[in-house]
Amino acid sequence: MTLKGGTIMTTYNIYVVLTRTNTIISRLIHGIKHDQYTHASISLDKELRHMYSFGRKYTYNPFIGRFRKEDINEGVFKLCDTLPGAIVELEVSQQQYERTKAILDIFITNTYLYKYNYMGLIHSFLNKPALSENRFLCSEFVYHILEESNIIDLNISRNLVRPQNFLYVGGKVIYEGDLKVLELSEKNIHKNTVRPVQLSTQ
Repeated sequence: MTLKGGTIMTTYNIYVVLTRTNTIISRLIHGIKHDQYTHASISLDKELRHMYSFGRKYTYNPFIGRFRKEDINEGVFKLCDTLPGAIVELEVSQQQYERTKAILDIFITNTYLYKYNYMGLIHSFLNKPALSENRFLCSEFVYHILEESNIIDLNISRNLVRPQNFLYVGGKVIYEGDLKVLELSEKNIHKNTVRPVQLSTQ
């Protein structure tokens, strides 16, 4: 909350978490696209207690992917000694925040309907637009949530959105470094970088 003119104003923020692991797909994306980050997740809180994306259903099986709740200390992340990453904070309206939460709730309630978009990954390497109603790449999912909530609009097919793009959507990079050593608290996350690209005003 912030104080403005003697009135308490509630601020709403959504967090995009960017990472690069040592998985086969991550190394493939990094090798082809040369992007610093190869995975994107979305969280409704700075502590990343409610963080979601698309990824492996089973830690050691790269061939079955789905919508899932993520934890920096579990799953594929747990296998990494270091986890290069960035946390991007997006300030949003109450309406945008509630819309984001409502869309996430649909995914959470209907987890079994959603799969990882492996064909979309191939199409993205070829820069070919391709949509599948119930299949998503990690960055495709994050963008879908933000676009449907009228927070950002990149004017490209959602399967062509890369994790790297979220560094330039008008948010603040509040942390960049090894997420394994990060204590996720107000005291230890510092607002240090602003990437000035306009948010959608729709």
